[in-house]
Amino acid sequence: TLWHAGVRTSSRIAQIGEAHWEVLLRARAIETQSYVIAAAQAGWHNEKRQSYGHSLIVDPWGTVVAKLDDPLKTGIAVAEIDTARLQQIRTRMPIREHREAGLAAISSDSN
Repeated sequence: TLWHAGVRTSSRIAQIGEAHWEVLLRARAIETQSYVIAAAQAGWHNEKRQSYGHSLIVDPWGTVVAKLDDPLKTGIAVAEIDTARLQQIRTRMPIREHREAGLAAISSDSN
């Protein structure tokens, strides 16, 4: 069974998070063909540690459909989960079938 949405939480060091957070979430949405809902910690934890999270929601095509205006603030991002778009993407790019075919080929090669 494929899932429609996955939730990711994180607390990244500000410099690393700013460079990688969004692109990694977009990649995860594409590779799983699901919505990724990223609830993130942000701001200063103490004098030395600042986290970057940027709460956002990414659709299965890798498009950011909702995010907070300020990546260093906490809050709530809201978006509609469009199951018709989800099915359209999965039909146009049937990666599940490709994975199953690949696994079957590996399995038959090892026998």
